[in-house]
Amino acid sequence: MLVLVLATSCGEYQKLLKSADPELKYEKAIEYFNQKKYSKALTLFDDISTYYKGTERSEDVLNYLSRCYYGQKDYTSAAEYYQIYIRNYPKGRYITEARFMLGHCYYLDSPDARLDQAVTRNAITHLTEFVELYPESEYAAQAYEEIDAMNNKLAQKEYYSAKLYYNLGTYLGNNYESCAIVSRNALKNYPGNKYREEFSWLILQSKYQQLVNSVSERRQERAQDTEDECYNFITEFPQSKHKKAAEKIRDELRKMMKD
Repeated sequence: MLVLVLATSCGEYQKLLKSADPELKYEKAIEYFNQKKYSKALTLFDDISTYYKGTERSEDVLNYLSRCYYGQKDYTSAAEYYQIYIRNYPKGRYITEARFMLGHCYYLDSPDARLDQAVTRNAITHLTEFVELYPESEYAAQAYEEIDAMNNKLAQKEYYSAKLYYNLGTYLGNNYESCAIVSRNALKNYPGNKYREEFSWLILQSKYQQLVNSVSERRQERAQDTEDECYNFITEFPQSKHKKAAEKIRDELRKMMKD
């Protein structure tokens, strides 16, 4: 019976594809969409999109096409169709949802932090535009959450870079200074990121290592600078897992400067 039902269903769908009745295809496409049969719905909506171009129904078809790709988790294609919708219907019935979904699709398509983050930046750009345009929207809270998540991902990528510089140490140059620069820039560009403590710890460690490897003429200056960084770190992160290590560095610096 199952085979018979499937065969009948496939036969009906094939007849539908060959049909010259766009209204029937439209109605059936909506049925398939509501049943989450996105592939079949997508094929039918795409087939009738040319027929309805320039009509009132064209907006609905384009909206459904975007949602079908989203339902299939093809976020790249969904974003492309949402962009087309926004361009063609800047004051359309679905414009609020379309603007949010554009940024949301980029958010879902954002790759691992170790990879190129162009898509992540696109997500931040479009979601930021959305909350500026629709601050009272039902999607606004989610948009803010996703912006924070994407900023954390960009900060994470910077953290990997800073950590790499630190691990390279003095190999082919002063990588400790590069580590500190990357960390400071990340703290400036992403002030609320969840890696703030680790960036601050890398800066302190980098300064200490530069002091250890310093020529005598710069040791006093770098010792004072590192001690200041110790106090800043301990004050800002009193519960840090690195607190004891920071206090140890501070005590060594006090002894060094006294001597």
